[in-house]
Amino acid sequence: MIAVIDYGMGNLRSVQKALEAVGARAVVTSDPAVILGARSVVLPGVGAFRDCMNNLERLDLVEVVRRAAKSGKPFLGICLGLQLLFNQSSEFGHVAGLGLLAGKVVRFPHPHRDPAGGPPLKIPHMGWNTVHIERPNPLLADFPNDSYFYFVHSYYVIPEDPEVVATVTDYGGPFVSGIHHENLYAFQFHPEKSQKNGLALLRKFSELR
Repeated sequence: MIAVIDYGMGNLRSVQKALEAVGARAVVTSDPAVILGARSVVLPGVGAFRDCMNNLERLDLVEVVRRAAKSGKPFLGICLGLQLLFNQSSEFGHVAGLGLLAGKVVRFPHPHRDPAGGPPLKIPHMGWNTVHIERPNPLLADFPNDSYFYFVHSYYVIPEDPEVVATVTDYGGPFVSGIHHENLYAFQFHPEKSQKNGLALLRKFSELR
């Protein structure tokens, strides 16, 4: 069973439905016992970093998420669920994250210039973009490099350790779009919105042991 962590924000049902579409049993839950007892855990998210952390604290889920991430079981962060893994975000001032990975979350510059000399790029970064695989990743093992996935975000992560960087995407310059560290997998794009490629990634995650 895969636990999709419910902290009152995010695209929970669409993530659950996408997992079910690839044959996984997925439960949306805020119950610590269910989260810690699940075979795999997904931390999805959309919205503001501060609000997310406040909701996790209000529901007494901060330590539960940390324990699940450190347990060795497969753990997937999606969009804001990637950003929350790091030390801090600069969104609305400096806000502490879960501190599972060293690094920070920063906003795309505004205006965001196109290095090719075109008009400024829109923020948020929204739509399909390519994902370049920097290091081997079990979830992307069978994908052609620079496959397309769907993004919606204004902030991105800057890890301190380059060894955790799994994928990079270009939007007015390269940014980290995916990480892999031990049992932790997390991506800035939304696999549940990425059609065939996203479902293939979620199927691979559901098969991890």
